[in-house]
Amino acid sequence: MAVGTFAVVAVAVLASLFMAWSLGASSNSPPFAPAVGANAIPTMRAAFLIGVFAALGAITQGGSISETVGTGLIDGVSFTPLAAAAGLFVSAVFIALGVRTGYPLPAAFAVTGAMVGVGFALGGDPATATYRRIVTFWVSVPFVSGSVAYATATLLRHDAVPETVSVPLLGGFVGFVLANVDLTVIPGPATTVAGAVSALVGQTPTLFEGYDLVMVATSAAMGVAVFVSLQRTMARSLDAGVKRFLVGLGAIVAFSSGGSQVGLATGPLEPLFADFGVPDVTLLVLGASGILLGAWMGSPRLLQAVSREYSQLGVRRSIAALVPGFLVAQAAIALGIPISFNNIVISSVIGSGLVVGSGGVSKRKIAFTLGAWVTSLVSAFASGYGLYALLTTVTGIR
Repeated sequence: MAVGTFAVVAVAVLASLFMAWSLGASSNSPPFAPAVGANAIPTMRAAFLIGVFAALGAITQGGSISETVGTGLIDGVSFTPLAAAAGLFVSAVFIALGVRTGYPLPAAFAVTGAMVGVGFALGGDPATATYRRIVTFWVSVPFVSGSVAYATATLLRHDAVPETVSVPLLGGFVGFVLANVDLTVIPGPATTVAGAVSALVGQTPTLFEGYDLVMVATSAAMGVAVFVSLQRTMARSLDAGVKRFLVGLGAIVAFSSGGSQVGLATGPLEPLFADFGVPDVTLLVLGASGILLGAWMGSPRLLQAVSREYSQLGVRRSIAALVPGFLVAQAAIALGIPISFNNIVISSVIGSGLVVGSGGVSKRKIAFTLGAWVTSLVSAFASGYGLYALLTTVTGIR
């Protein structure tokens, strides 16, 4: 490898680490924001847990998003080391600005805009079908997550349903879903806990395509286990049980955020690492390391911004804000769609806050944030295109 090419590769890897650090400080922060806002956990402890769980999620669930960002955004060309470095640098700068100003910018918008801009500068063709899928998902997120959060918060506040039933039921539902999330660390063809148990037991009656009786039983068993555990805890102390569930949800959502976000940092390097024959897991570990450090070093500021400035949440509305975050993130991972956790959690926070009226929601800041999101997508596209064109002109390297 020529010295100049090696230097560009090194810069691209450093840019990926910088991007992962920015994600850990920004987009991986919101999952614990409701717990911090409800005083269920101190800010610094939340930052520590964000780093640990997001890094684990990055390694075990990050492959699908990484592939989409690395090979699915542009047709006809592959990202070169210089293109990857330019796109990642632009993206990280936008996200770091969000951390600095306290207005969290959606990482998926910045990365997608920058990498598409770089891809166009490379001479690639638009991946129209991919853009259609991504935009449809993005537009749906605020409505889906906000609506689910609103409905969940309404249930938790309903006088006819005691909290000793409603909260454990939500926990049981989360446990059921957890049995069916993809985990690349599971050996064999099955990639979920339910699928792995089914493979061990052997063939059983299929209830519908890809889902047999053992998978249903395993999922139900996990749901029941969580339900019983929560109910027993709440029987001893209602407040402690609810807050424990809130922190547990934060950990699960942080895990999901790592899986859905790491690909934004590692995706542009996928073609490069594939050429060198480096295993995919190595790239995910690299991104997970950056996320871990970013969460520990930079997330407290965004935790405060999201938890206290958008809506003054209680513990129950905070739970309602996290449930749709978990569901939407896992859907994005399954579909391989890059998604912003700021978008998901902020929408959920607002939806759950509207249960008691709009007085606790800062309309001015919401409007400003939405404008900043759209601006970041367009600006990242233009900046990615311009920076790569400038670098190729100055260095002569493509």
